[in-house]
Amino acid sequence: METWLPWVIQLVSGAVGGVGAGSVMKDQSLGKVGDAISGLVGGGIGGVILHALNLAVGSGGMDAASIGTDIAGGGIGGAVVMIIVGVIKKALGK
Repeated sequence: METWLPWVIQLVSGAVGGVGAGSVMKDQSLGKVGDAISGLVGGGIGGVILHALNLAVGSGGMDAASIGTDIAGGGIGGAVVMIIVGVIKKALGK
């Protein structure tokens, strides 16, 4: 369970970050479902990048620092990927 929980936290945070970014940047939004899906992908990618670059704080377990890193990495990654996909979709739509 402890090995899967960081992934779940990153994915959920990514979905929340994607939906949040879509709500703020309505012209880049893909709709709530599209924002959430792109956020899920970005959340997973953001978490992996943080851990690969050794930027993750904490022991990697279930301490507060590790959970905070997973939330931040997932949320930011989700928002960034949603914005990138929204910009690409908008550019191809014109």
